[in-house]
Amino acid sequence: MAFNDDEKPPASNAGNTKGLVTITEPKFSKDEAALSADEVTAVVELKATSSTAVREGHCPLRSVTQQAQADLKAIVDGLVANGGTNIKAGLDTALAIVAGRATTKARTPNVFLMSDGQQSDGDARQVDPGNVAVYTFGFGKDADHALLSDVARKSPGGTFNSVPDGGNVTAPFSQLLGGLLTIVAQDVQLTLTPKAEDPSAPDLDTMTVAPGTDYTQTTDGGTGVITIKFGTLFSGETRKVAINFKLLESTLTTPYDGLVAEAQHSYNVQGSPQGQTPQDVVIPRSPDAPGEEAVSVKARGVLAEMARRQHAGAIGEARQMADGKNLEEARYKLADAQNALEDIVLNDGEKLVGMLRAELQQLLDLMETQELYEAEGRPYALASETSHGRQRYAARGGDMDAVRLFATPRMDTYLEQAKKFEEDPTAPLPSADEDAKEEMAANPLAAISAPIAFYIKVAIQALQEIEKLVAPPTK
Repeated sequence: MAFNDDEKPPASNAGNTKGLVTITEPKFSKDEAALSADEVTAVVELKATSSTAVREGHCPLRSVTQQAQADLKAIVDGLVANGGTNIKAGLDTALAIVAGRATTKARTPNVFLMSDGQQSDGDARQVDPGNVAVYTFGFGKDADHALLSDVARKSPGGTFNSVPDGGNVTAPFSQLLGGLLTIVAQDVQLTLTPKAEDPSAPDLDTMTVAPGTDYTQTTDGGTGVITIKFGTLFSGETRKVAINFKLLESTLTTPYDGLVAEAQHSYNVQGSPQGQTPQDVVIPRSPDAPGEEAVSVKARGVLAEMARRQHAGAIGEARQMADGKNLEEARYKLADAQNALEDIVLNDGEKLVGMLRAELQQLLDLMETQELYEAEGRPYALASETSHGRQRYAARGGDMDAVRLFATPRMDTYLEQAKKFEEDPTAPLPSADEDAKEEMAANPLAAISAPIAFYIKVAIQALQEIEKLVAPPTK
């Protein structure tokens, strides 16, 4: 089958590509590790710039002009339901179209897969999406939500979105468009390499990625190098990776900074690879390290991230219980997760905790009866799980204002536009380019803040290397 409607899409926004994705200094679950054998969790965070001055094209096979919209609407209006739901064939066709594109450089192909029924032919789970993100939408209670969730999770960065019967269709679409129209980097990946100041007396025993990072991971059995591939990053998105370090007993008796690993991220922008300077992961060690009960301000963010991951795990466990028709135990699991949130202390107020509470409460409400759970509770839970695992916003089917986990500024803008569109579909809406201009006008420094921050960081790292040469470590 050939597809020859691949129009040349508009050019990507050009600009300085430095610092579009940055890596933060690792944060640790404790300020100091003991000199005896110990365990520490670190969180490394990748941040995409909030500016859309540089962004990759969204790659339509047909540019969505006014005429194209009319033609596409005519095609959709002409579709006829014949009683079958061949999800696999639809996905195969979409991926074939993507594979046959004429324009690929600096383009990010994505597939929206929508269904309101159970698959009747083949198994869409067997389709390999390759490097194409597949975002799935389950419409109404009769959709195969579990299948659609599995398809999305098999793709890099894809999410499952739930649209209940009678729900607002515009809003869920607007959120993904808010992301796809602001892609700032592709092929984003993080590499963690075990390191030691003195290879004959290393601090590191083992290094593993904590559960809850639902992206492709590989670990080299010989070197211990861990590679995590994130795919694309939308403007304003972050990816947090929690790493568990098991430390060996130290040979020293005085405090020192123990080098355990090197973190390096990379990405592609406008078809060009952007290699970044490696960053050392150094854990302070001391004979007087505080106990587990001593939680510093610095450690709170790490503990909050681990609590969020446990929260997401509790939702998955509750869903499995409810799938087994054990609603009472499922509700107890969610209630326990609510109680666990009381122990989270954050520096930036109750925003995260408030959204996690709202998420659990909506799910509890949707588990009042088995019938309600199967119609709306299960898709809500599945969307929550993919959202947490991918650290990307997904429409859960409930109150979209209450749970804005991982939503970006452009998504917030588009949600308000979607509400206005629902009220008056005839009212004109700004284009994506107009939205970008408005953002840059509101924050003119955003376009240059990323490269400036990048060069400052490089300078600091150079000074740190000079300091090491002048005053070499004792170990």
